[in-house]
Amino acid sequence: MSEKERNGEIKFEIVEKIGVIKPYPTGWSKEINLVSWNDGPAKYDIRDWDHTHEHMSRGVTMHNDEMRKLLQLFEGRTV
Repeated sequence: MSEKERNGEIKFEIVEKIGVIKPYPTGWSKEINLVSWNDGPAKYDIRDWDHTHEHMSRGVTMHNDEMRKLLQLFEGRTV
């Protein structure tokens, strides 16, 4: 067990920055990215990040099939 795991820290790597959904005046922004958590496979991830990508809010992660389903649910919607 690594030092980070003992201290309850979570390891992450932003594998691909997909885009900013909403920037905030504070310098934080809501983003969608592909993120690997604790050396696992990258997942789609939506959450708020600070400008250095060192601090984050709670968010939502989705596997490829979950993201496809989400996009299907939004297809044809006007709002």
